[in-house]
Amino acid sequence: MALEQFRVQIAMLMDEIAKAPEDRHELQESLREKLAEMQAMGLPLPHDLVDLEEYLEEDLEGAARRRRGKAGPAAEE
Repeated sequence: MALEQFRVQIAMLMDEIAKAPEDRHELQESLREKLAEMQAMGLPLPHDLVDLEEYLEEDLEGAARRRRGKAGPAAEE
């Protein structure tokens, strides 16, 4: 039963990510928490969701680097 509950909760998170991509950082944190809960309960982690969480992390890090890159020359002036 616990696995099915996680599937429903994760499906809801995926819907939220699709509807509000600007909130992806908060939603990524929620996904990370759900995966950690599943792991703590000894449930298998779906590889596609683990891959998605890693992709979101890399995407957010890349966005942060791009923002720092844009802010760099303006900060020097």
